Amino acid sequence: MAWRGSTNFSDRIFACLPYLLPLIEVLSFGFVLLQQFPALTVVFGPVLILWSLYRRVRFAGLIIFFALWLLVVRNENISHFIRFNTMQAILLDIIIFLCGILTDIVGLIPNGGFALQTLYSTIFLGIVAAVGYSVIQSLLGRYAEIPAISDAVYMQVR
Repeated sequence: MAWRGSTNFSDRIFACLPYLLPLIEVLSFGFVLLQQFPALTVVFGPVLILWSLYRRVRFAGLIIFFALWLLVVRNENISHFIRFNTMQAILLDIIIFLCGILTDIVGLIPNGGFALQTLYSTIFLGIVAAVGYSVIQSLLGRYAEIPAISDAVYMQVR
């Protein structure tokens, strides 16, 4: 989708940075998998360090959310490519929040530990796959088309 204009290397790097937010947020769902497969902690080591810093600041998620929304997505002086990827990262973060509500409901089921672990792992792997795909596409200078999410992003970012 180069019809929005070409992207340079700095645009590609800045388009990848907002995806740290959903990656950090989804780690709380991934601890089940990280305990079962300790080799994954090597892969997610830098993100785990960011996660520990992120959890120390009260309302960090809300502050980062509004900063990205107001300073990047709504700023038309920033390239469409960066704004698109930022909005897509925000929507992935909203999906994580909604999945958190779902896991709270599933957690109320007696003896639902296995279902909860399966749901945690599915959410973690799904978001990591979406973030990985989006980052790779951004580095290549392409728009990451995730069904339903990208459609919502196009409605928000003009």
